[in-house]
Amino acid sequence: MRLSSIMPLANLFKKSSHTSGGLQEWITPFIFVFSAGWVIWHGPAYILDFIPHTNESMLAQMTELHERKDLTPFLPGLFGGLTDFVDWLALFVIPISFAMGVRSIVLASMEYEYTTKIDLIAMFIGRITMILIISMTMVMLYEVFLRYIVEKPTLWANELTLWIAGFVFMLSGIYAMQQRTHIRIFIIYEILPRWAQHVCNTIWVACLWLFTALLVYGSYKQVFINKFYRWEVFGTAFDPPIPATIQPMILITLCLISVQALVNLIIDWDKDPSEMIEKDIIDEEELEAIKKSVGAK
Repeated sequence: MRLSSIMPLANLFKKSSHTSGGLQEWITPFIFVFSAGWVIWHGPAYILDFIPHTNESMLAQMTELHERKDLTPFLPGLFGGLTDFVDWLALFVIPISFAMGVRSIVLASMEYEYTTKIDLIAMFIGRITMILIISMTMVMLYEVFLRYIVEKPTLWANELTLWIAGFVFMLSGIYAMQQRTHIRIFIIYEILPRWAQHVCNTIWVACLWLFTALLVYGSYKQVFINKFYRWEVFGTAFDPPIPATIQPMILITLCLISVQALVNLIIDWDKDPSEMIEKDIIDEEELEAIKKSVGAK
């Protein structure tokens, strides 16, 4: 599959790299993160409404967990369930904000050029990661202020930071794969003929897919049945559902990274290797700017 066969798709989505995304590139991922956070926090309500437990003990446990964590207990559930108006609104906002975010992507000057819809998805995930990093920083600053100024530390800031950091670590991997910024060693690769480079690229993508398939197959029940479906929490005062969310996200992230790796393989098949390698090298102007920022001569 040649790059020329993919380029018509890019013309439908590509925007000028000389324009700015403006506030929309900040607001849209923020709305997505807030809506997704709301849905995740109220996960027990969705599970009880959509895929309820048949075990009475587990059903009672999930119901108690929902009642203890519900942020809007004063709102009645819709359609005879536990999910209220705000829960349904957040659920609908997630795909809408995601689609709007993908369509609003504007290529930054330092970013690798996108070609397909999957590239746009990975780039919007990068914007989501940006908002998560800002959120994590604000939580840490708030905790520092309360702990050392007010002397009344929270019971939730540390665990919330760890929780967000887990998502940042995984989601940034998808963006890094699309941007070709993951660690690569070219010592042997550069001296190989082009056909051998294609073989190496194909082998490593195949190995990645094999690893992902085996991991998903081997841990699906443990992750989605024992962790997610039972909504396993952290067991602390704040009690976030870290096991119930982080472990499924690991498998989802690996699947997305594998898809992105395959897309990269197809897109880069006819590219000059030197063109791709040069993007990994810091240019002289950027190097001088870094030196000035740290006061080095």
